[in-house]
Amino acid sequence: MTQPPPPPNQPPNQPPNQPPNPYAQQPGYGYPQQPPQPGYGYPQQPPAPNPYAQQPGYGYPNQPPQPGYGYPGGPAPAPGPGRGRNNATLLIVVAAVVAIALIVGGGIWYARSSGGDGKKDDTAHSSGGGTGGQDANGGENGKGTEKVPADTTSKVLFQVPLPAAKDTTVTAGSWLTDKVYAKTGIAEITGYDPDSGAELWTIPLSGPVCRATGHVSADGRTAVVFQPKMPPKGSTAGCTQVAAVDLNTGKKLWTQTIKSGDVPVNFDNVTVAQQTVAVGGSSGGAAFDLASGKVRWQPKAADSCYDAGYGGGAKLVAVRRCGSGDAGQLRIQTLDPVSGKVLSEYRMTSGIDYASVVSTDPLVVAADVNDSAGDGSGFSDVFSVDNRTGALRTRISTPGSSYAARCDGIYDLEKCTGVVVGNDRLYLATEQHDGDGDYTKTNEIVAFDLGTGKQTGQRADAGDNYTITPLRMDGPDVIAYKNAPYDKGAQVVSIDGGSFKETKLLENPASTAVKAVETAMSPDYAEVRYSQGHLYLSAAYAHAATSSSTAKEYLVTAFGAGG
Repeated sequence: MTQPPPPPNQPPNQPPNQPPNPYAQQPGYGYPQQPPQPGYGYPQQPPAPNPYAQQPGYGYPNQPPQPGYGYPGGPAPAPGPGRGRNNATLLIVVAAVVAIALIVGGGIWYARSSGGDGKKDDTAHSSGGGTGGQDANGGENGKGTEKVPADTTSKVLFQVPLPAAKDTTVTAGSWLTDKVYAKTGIAEITGYDPDSGAELWTIPLSGPVCRATGHVSADGRTAVVFQPKMPPKGSTAGCTQVAAVDLNTGKKLWTQTIKSGDVPVNFDNVTVAQQTVAVGGSSGGAAFDLASGKVRWQPKAADSCYDAGYGGGAKLVAVRRCGSGDAGQLRIQTLDPVSGKVLSEYRMTSGIDYASVVSTDPLVVAADVNDSAGDGSGFSDVFSVDNRTGALRTRISTPGSSYAARCDGIYDLEKCTGVVVGNDRLYLATEQHDGDGDYTKTNEIVAFDLGTGKQTGQRADAGDNYTITPLRMDGPDVIAYKNAPYDKGAQVVSIDGGSFKETKLLENPASTAVKAVETAMSPDYAEVRYSQGHLYLSAAYAHAATSSSTAKEYLVTAFGAGG
């Protein structure tokens, strides 16, 4: 089995003998307090010319980025009985890691409900770019909102220095609204003017952020999980604090914890769906009202199943683990975000240990089946599921040797790169392969129909020595980032959902300083946000200074059109 990805506050690519996730607790399970109410680097030479089936390693660099940008420096480091919810103490259930097997699934239908408490359906959306979950649609009335700037040449708007840290510290979390660009620092979240970078507000936290969702509600609210205090070097204080943040006002709305007896529960992930904050982990799942922090549900005792995590945005989807050992099973459940009632369920065959939620509407789930991706990407197969009935629509094989998508699947269940969903299609970056010119490399974005599982024939070429990565949808169009060769600047493009014609939205200067930032803050490692002629690259980790660190390091670099 592939080594799991690192937990919060740990760099990627840890040695195989790393200890287990320091935040994880033993399994329990989560349900609402009340019974649910009715309602709702550079590549090697490929062995063959096939552009969709090359050797692994083209889509991602062979070396990690420079310290301080994307990652730290130093060494690489059933539904059915029991689905009602209450406040009982967690029952600790030890879940064994099981062998991965091929998936054969079935759909089970459950009665739908119509909208929870009858209030306005304030659907959450992804914030400006490529992490934290994908919504199927963007824009307004089915049309994209991104406009082509009069001058697509960019300039650096502002840079925020990387904060000094005593130890490797998570700084994941960035959000872009029409009023503010917000970014996680060390035990704080700061809002910046999108153009000048002037600090608009700062929200202090008791400890470092562990996880942050990319989803933002229609009224500009999001959520994070963080530690209760600054931990000693080389340790953690646990990821037990859940908070909602108003990005428009710069206010922390509330902070909550869930306890098992007297012990606070750790959470591995967080998301926002409509007006619900949901958190999950090996001790079960909990949910809160986004505005008030009122508990919607929390772990329930005496249950052999638990919500390992959730996908948010337009709908709320739970990845629920039941049983242990060879009999263990993942269930992909669409929930009413207010009551937690199961609306539909898709059951994966026993032996599939981890799954990621690529999209909740339409429902798309990725998994590394039988460790067949072969590259640690967590992405070998995609499952298109009808979230009304739980029936499997189609399964798409996406081998790691051909496609460059990556998903966490263990801790941050909706963190995927190189893949987005829209127009009832899956848009997927391929691995790099030989370009048209001598000694060049390139890749593409290709599309799969989520109803048939077949390629549509659409293809967006990166161009020689460019690498293209889908970031998000803008109505029917795909927003993508293009890493550039040494003598060009990176680009942001819009790909028409019908013709697949590329339109350049932004192009960075090819200066040495800008190229250094782009190289270090690749979409594979850092957070990328784009909207209306503004591009923000930000680091997911801060780290202690090292004697070998000579280059200036940044937490954020912002670019704007009109250079």
